[in-house]
Amino acid sequence: KDDPAFQAPSKPIGPFYTKVEADKISGDNKSVFQEDARGRGWRKVVASPTPLVIFNRQTIEKIAREGNIVIAVGGGGIPCFYVESNKLQGIDAVIDKDLASALLAAQVRADKLFILTDVPKVCLNYNTPQEKPLDKMTIAEAKKYLDEGHFGEGSMAPKVRAAINFVERSGKDTVITESRFLGDEHGGTRVTII
Repeated sequence: KDDPAFQAPSKPIGPFYTKVEADKISGDNKSVFQEDARGRGWRKVVASPTPLVIFNRQTIEKIAREGNIVIAVGGGGIPCFYVESNKLQGIDAVIDKDLASALLAAQVRADKLFILTDVPKVCLNYNTPQEKPLDKMTIAEAKKYLDEGHFGEGSMAPKVRAAINFVERSGKDTVITESRFLGDEHGGTRVTII
């Protein structure tokens, strides 16, 4: 609840509204709305705080140790905080699924993190004539490219941040790619320490 993201809600949720509808709802319950970049209307926006704890981590670890493939935190999880010892309360927010995955992978000491997306590799100058697919990025390069604005906030930027997060916590690699390249040793973009 103390995350700076609560001061600047940015994650769109729910249906689209007209400006008049959004203003009315906002006036009734103090919700924050933003106009959609593609002109489809107005949507409620909520904070997207950085996840700090995965509450079911031990259960997930146990299932993995038993030889099962675990698919978890796909929706990022339910955002909540402690209001008192051992009592959780939900909060109006959305947990980023990529950051939650990176946190879980580091906590369970995963050998590698695979972040799936709908493109084969991370690209600089994406969807332009100067597009350049990347086979590998160091953490320093990834941070530089983020600062230069190469990755869209609603698409690749959260994935690159999650990759950095996992590599910094674990010292192990992250691969960002689409699912058809999971078995390919040269598929995707590898994010590494050096």
